[in-house]
Amino acid sequence: MNDTTPPGEDWGPFGRPIFEDPSARALSRIGVVDVGSNSVRLVVFDGAARSPAYFYNEKILCGLGQGLAATGRLNPEGRIRALAALKRFVALARSMGIPVLTAVATAAMREAEDGDDFRAEVLRETGLRLWVIDGPEEARLSAQGVLLGWPEAEGIVCDIGGSSMELAVVGEGRIGKRVTSPLGPFRLQQIEGGPKDRRKHIEKIIEELAETLNTGHKRIYLVGGSWRAIAKIDMVRRDYPLSVLHEYRMTPKQLTQTLDLIAENDMAEMRSRTGTSSARMDLVPLAAEVLRQLIRTFRPKEIDISAYGIREGLLYEQMPQRLRARDPLIESCRFAEATSARQPGFGKKLYTFLQPLFRNATPQHHRLIKAACLLHDTTWRAHPDYRAEVCFDNATRANLGGLNHPERVFLGLSLLHRYKNSRSGTPFEPLFKLLSEDQLLEAEVLGKAIRFGAMIAMDDPTRVAELRYFPRKEVLELRLKEDGEELYGEVAQARFASLCAALKVTPQVHVMRAHAHPERRR
Repeated sequence: MNDTTPPGEDWGPFGRPIFEDPSARALSRIGVVDVGSNSVRLVVFDGAARSPAYFYNEKILCGLGQGLAATGRLNPEGRIRALAALKRFVALARSMGIPVLTAVATAAMREAEDGDDFRAEVLRETGLRLWVIDGPEEARLSAQGVLLGWPEAEGIVCDIGGSSMELAVVGEGRIGKRVTSPLGPFRLQQIEGGPKDRRKHIEKIIEELAETLNTGHKRIYLVGGSWRAIAKIDMVRRDYPLSVLHEYRMTPKQLTQTLDLIAENDMAEMRSRTGTSSARMDLVPLAAEVLRQLIRTFRPKEIDISAYGIREGLLYEQMPQRLRARDPLIESCRFAEATSARQPGFGKKLYTFLQPLFRNATPQHHRLIKAACLLHDTTWRAHPDYRAEVCFDNATRANLGGLNHPERVFLGLSLLHRYKNSRSGTPFEPLFKLLSEDQLLEAEVLGKAIRFGAMIAMDDPTRVAELRYFPRKEVLELRLKEDGEELYGEVAQARFASLCAALKVTPQVHVMRAHAHPERRR
């Protein structure tokens, strides 16, 4: 962080807790600098929310750790580039009104004999104090980043950098055993004896890691640029329809096929197809060798990509438990409604109105219904001809945590149907294959229910009407209160009929008269 700590007050590497003061602004911007063995990055989070919003994100591949294993020193050119980047980052933070930056440095800085010298130079030239963390601490912060976006994560978090690879066990919202290893690609470049000896070296170290962490974990969560580059290649190989990396999931068999492709082919063409830099792609074959052995030794059933890592872990570090316990998806949608909807707070009323339709829904499905209700009006400023498309695009490509890819498509499709009866002919049809036929229908029903509920009343649909659903009788009943009868005009009638058609039920409409039996309307 910047060297602005008052005399006599040492708040440690993370600075003064931003949540300690109840009066602190929840949406103040938070800047984090990560000085790694390969990249130097500035991330500015737009607020200390449960689901992070990225106000600014810049990365420079400086290669500080390149050649470190052979020389014991930081890459001289990398030092020059990293210092220039850090000067720029401090100036950028100042222009954004961020008085304090949290800055951490990892393997290259902690292992290089001139690491302390460079740290002092950075402090002298920029005022930025770099906190050099050890391997287990790096593993902990990376695991915290995964928990930020994946509260239910259970398995092993594996974070690969240029000079090291860290692993941590996660489960039940907690972090267990943590280990570090010299399996970063820069280190592997220095192994003598050729590919065969390098593979033996990797195998030996990973077997030692497995003895500490045990095998049989269901999932491995991958953190780091080299893993993300491999995932992009996997997406291209599979012709995967969604380009979002966060929560992209692979089976060992699928991933092994991609690792074979990397081992057997020149990566030049794949670099252009995936938009990966040459500096990053140069490290991919070595990272692929490590990943192959990880799969063989730990035998996971699934390998998941996490876009959240050490930087998000630093944000998580500041959060009190009451905030960590919140659902990142719902918190993000609440923020979107508060800042973008015409009537913030309406989503909760809409959710209450629609509850009779979804009494038997699972808790996981209920959270998607809540999210759709909160987001249903956040694109109202878009051109009417494109609102459906903008809704879908926002849900499937936005930086939302706690949401896997099928759930993204489900949420997007629900919002598309909030504005549009039919989904055929849209440019998003290739993504629909991530859902089953039943899920496609469920998304349509939810969207059409929202479409009806959102326009029966502009303040609160529960004030003017209530729904009663009888699935065995195949009847959906709309009970209009006295002040709701005049609101049930032609457009409302058409949308209620569309909802009933999607549910394949008979519509029934009753007007509730005071001190009288309900009057049925066709």
